[in-house]
Amino acid sequence: MIPYGRQDITEADIEAVVAVLKSDFLTQGPVVPRFEQSVAMHVGARHALAVNSATSALHIACLALGLGAGDWLWTTPVTFVASANCGLYCGAQVDFVDIDPETYNLCPKALQARLELAEQQGCLPKVLVAVHLCGQPGDMASIHTLAQRYGFKIIEDASHAIGGKYRGEFIGSGRYSDITVFSFHPVKIITTGEGGMALTNDGELANRMALLRSHGITRDQDLMTHEPDGPWYYQQVDLGFNYRMTELQAALGVSQMERLDQFVSRRHQLARRYDELLTELPVVTPSQHADSYSGLHLYVIRLQLDKIGKSHREVFEALRELGIGVNLHYIPVHTQPYYKKMGFKVGDYPQAEQYYAEAISLPIFQTMTDMQQDAVLQALKVAIGV
Repeated sequence: MIPYGRQDITEADIEAVVAVLKSDFLTQGPVVPRFEQSVAMHVGARHALAVNSATSALHIACLALGLGAGDWLWTTPVTFVASANCGLYCGAQVDFVDIDPETYNLCPKALQARLELAEQQGCLPKVLVAVHLCGQPGDMASIHTLAQRYGFKIIEDASHAIGGKYRGEFIGSGRYSDITVFSFHPVKIITTGEGGMALTNDGELANRMALLRSHGITRDQDLMTHEPDGPWYYQQVDLGFNYRMTELQAALGVSQMERLDQFVSRRHQLARRYDELLTELPVVTPSQHADSYSGLHLYVIRLQLDKIGKSHREVFEALRELGIGVNLHYIPVHTQPYYKKMGFKVGDYPQAEQYYAEAISLPIFQTMTDMQQDAVLQALKVAIGV
């Protein structure tokens, strides 16, 4: 089976992790800060907070921005559920904005229309989670302009997008957002096994997230209510969580960061080759915005079902049977049973639902060979019957 994504682990990665195993610290040592510094310097952010997952990063990002009961978080329906759930974790309400049919990211025109209506109704969002689907950044300049007009905060959910760029700057630089979140799950561009990171240029937000990821506990005397009882002393000054990343994970991350640009470059080579190979087939290949240099976590095609004598499911299942580990990213969040109980229904976001009815994620990963890519092409031809 050719998977849709997979990690690339070298001997150098293994040696980095083994070195930590032989060290004095398996957690709360010097390697996590080293990993944070590595990512922050690469993307041009002032602060980086490593955590145990991107979901955790989204959660503490929302809390740091003051999201709570009575507030609204908006995001795209075409994303993993965590992009929306992070708002629910904070006691806020969640709503969605339909996608751009070309980029599959949140549509700025739809956002503007929704904001105009929400302003009249008195229910503007406090936080917008802009998801960079497949690694391609959203139209952040337009979203940022709307944020200034309507007063909401922006989290970039860049779980797919580390190593990508927007208008020549690395995603994560924070020019158009308050906080950016990365994921280091094994199928992502670089991995720490599991893990995530929140980046910001705001020192107060960074301090708040640092507190939240570690139980709300501090040893900083400036944050304490009175003089410490002694050198052992700490205080819990807020209700936080155990969201820390281990030294083992960070060591792998530091090693992987050395190959990040190489990984993304190879993904672009594969994407260009897919674009060429798929030209004559009844599929729509990914559209890349002129302002975008995608991280290319995913390569999603859309079936032109009116030109194919099979259903979406039949093509998908045929590919799996032929040894191609395709996937579908994602089932629109508003159609999930948990969200349907909140009142969402099929038909609410037609562009997202049309995408779901046609999309298939083809395998793409940095160690993929041309021979494997040729095998995907041949299987796709068989699956769609050409």
